[in-house]
Amino acid sequence: MAGLKESRTISRQLSTAQAAVIPVGFAAALVATTRLLPQVGAHATITASFYGAAAVLGMGALVFFVAATRSGRDLSWEVMIKTPHWLQMLAQGSLMVYWGWFLPAVYGNMQLIVGQLLFAYGFDALLQFVRGNRYKLGFGPFPILFSINFFLWFRPEFYYWQFVVIALGFAAKAFIHWERDGRTRHIFNPSSFPLSVFSLVLILTGTTGATFGQEIAQSLFNPPHIYLAVFLVTLPAQILFGVATMTIAAVTTAFAFSAGFYALTGAYFFRDAYIPIAVFLGMHLLFTDPATSPRTEQGRVIFGVLYASFTIALAGILEFAGAPTFYDKLLPIPILNLMVRRIDAVAVTGVFRHLEPARLLGALGLAPARLATAGLWALMFVGLGTSGGVGDSHPGQYLPFWQEACAEGNNRACEYVADVETVYCERGSSWACNELGVTLSSLGGDPTIVRAAFDQACAMDFGPGCENSLRLTTRQSDFVHGNPPDDELRIVIRGSKGPITETDIGALYSLACERGWTAHCAGPMASM
Repeated sequence: MAGLKESRTISRQLSTAQAAVIPVGFAAALVATTRLLPQVGAHATITASFYGAAAVLGMGALVFFVAATRSGRDLSWEVMIKTPHWLQMLAQGSLMVYWGWFLPAVYGNMQLIVGQLLFAYGFDALLQFVRGNRYKLGFGPFPILFSINFFLWFRPEFYYWQFVVIALGFAAKAFIHWERDGRTRHIFNPSSFPLSVFSLVLILTGTTGATFGQEIAQSLFNPPHIYLAVFLVTLPAQILFGVATMTIAAVTTAFAFSAGFYALTGAYFFRDAYIPIAVFLGMHLLFTDPATSPRTEQGRVIFGVLYASFTIALAGILEFAGAPTFYDKLLPIPILNLMVRRIDAVAVTGVFRHLEPARLLGALGLAPARLATAGLWALMFVGLGTSGGVGDSHPGQYLPFWQEACAEGNNRACEYVADVETVYCERGSSWACNELGVTLSSLGGDPTIVRAAFDQACAMDFGPGCENSLRLTTRQSDFVHGNPPDDELRIVIRGSKGPITETDIGALYSLACERGWTAHCAGPMASM
């Protein structure tokens, strides 16, 4: 497999001045993007952030030039193409293009990624020259940057932090090392480490609103067949680099827990999916870095099980603490990276010795082992898709499921109903505003907030809202309901996928019926 890992094509010596020009060149290109890319120049803080990032590269190059001139170092650079890097680049890039086809903001962000890449290449060059005498140029920054941008963007007014995230990832790769397999290696996944650190900071400071993190986690589900797209684009790497074992273990653990939770409670742990798409993406692109994961097949099984378990536990902890739960898949990976040597040591002892899918499949005559393991994962994915474990249609996406669970006494479901109704009310649904008042009242909510919800529904000419406002004034608690007006159907039956573009009222009623709104199953004429 050595040929799959890397190939060196160009190598040459550099003078100190030539070496310093490399980060300066990336800095100049970074400045040029402020004029060439409309998205960069559209916001003053983004523009200033690009100039600031270029200044960091320029000042770093100057300091390096002075120090290297004094020490008289022999410097060089070479092109080093590593298969994991370009393969991940193609997989992540194609997935991002597909995502952007259904969310235009992604294409706008791609212009900003160009600047991030220029900074990453320049900063990486500086770090490599600081640590040694050779700069290795390849596709390495691409998967790091793509991984970061699949999970976290800072809003324009805070965009300078995006460059800090990148710098932290490359600095961790350059300076945080240990001895492993007789070689010095970086400990942390260079994309997940800064994501984890910033996730923790954002949670503790209550500044999640400075990012689009929540919106990213939700909009990843917008494209149709997104689970299938993730599976297909990552399958080549699963085959070539043997990381399918980790993905199989993680997905199986998460699905088993979610299915068990539903069987015990009648509701879904992750609400709108057995495995949310952002978590599923993390199980394919975020924690499967071969360089920072276990070497043994058994260790990779343990690694996958632990990632899913930590993600589930963190989702519960964050929900209990009232913090955004989308951080659940970002926080565990550095902890797991620190555990890999111990995991590999444990993996070859006791019962863990038998947790090696590749060897078991090989014993059955299915070879080569990595291809057999990837084939097993493909069969499992098909099974999950046909059984509803992954895919576009999941009952938990839609409000009627949670209203029914709430009516059966599930308090967690009632709290989620209130959250969804709040969103729909803010989007302009008078029906949702009225239902929000009813739900909050059943949860013992503040009467002032309950009244505000009813009054908002009434102000939008929804009759039950006016009546409930009056009943609240007279201390009655038997509030009335109503059906969503036809012009609000596209708001309330949407679910977790993208906006509904259908305009035909008959088709909307049919879609509503499919998604659990039984009052609409008879068609529009029956409701008149």
